[in-house]
Amino acid sequence: MTMQVAIPLYPRMTALDAIGPYEVLQRVPAIDVVFVGERRGEIRTENGFLGLTVDATLDEVPTPDVVVVPGGIGSRDLLQAGPYLDWIRSAHAGTRFTTSVCSGSLMLAAAGLLDGLTATTHWIAMEHLEKLGAVPVTQRVVEHLPERLITAAGVSSGIDMAIRLVALLVDDVAAQAAQVFIEYDPQPPFDAGHPSRVSPAVMERVHEHRRVRA
Repeated sequence: MTMQVAIPLYPRMTALDAIGPYEVLQRVPAIDVVFVGERRGEIRTENGFLGLTVDATLDEVPTPDVVVVPGGIGSRDLLQAGPYLDWIRSAHAGTRFTTSVCSGSLMLAAAGLLDGLTATTHWIAMEHLEKLGAVPVTQRVVEHLPERLITAAGVSSGIDMAIRLVALLVDDVAAQAAQVFIEYDPQPPFDAGHPSRVSPAVMERVHEHRRVRA
């Protein structure tokens, strides 16, 4: 028996939020990954450069074993009542784990799953997460195992979260096998992974880039 992991796709999402966990999870024979959405077909990610394909509608995958909700600027358009939040609430009732990457946690919070719980997100979205009822923290991965909820911080943290998820779903050996298979051995050239560790000049450049390519 394989476990089904559903990753919802939507316009203007961040590609790595979905593809990072996908690369880890799809390496494990016990796990099948399906990309779901409001309708089948292509969606375009944040800047429109990359297209990803929805292979099944939300209605066609009502009871996945695991949900991984990616973030991105497009998540802000889905925080009111609608099919994605309805599906997250409904699916969570039967999941082994419901998870998010980056501002995907805003969608979990808007669906009412994070009320009063600590959670993480991209540093840009921390204040928004708090307004939606969660308690923001700066941990890279935040687990609430009794509630079957895991949130990951910005973008690349989805890889860390997915490796931990494999350990929970299968075992530590499977998780390490997936990690070594994708050669996830981070050795970045700069210690610049969070605003707290960079200069004002770097943050000024970040905001300059965001104004051009949000």
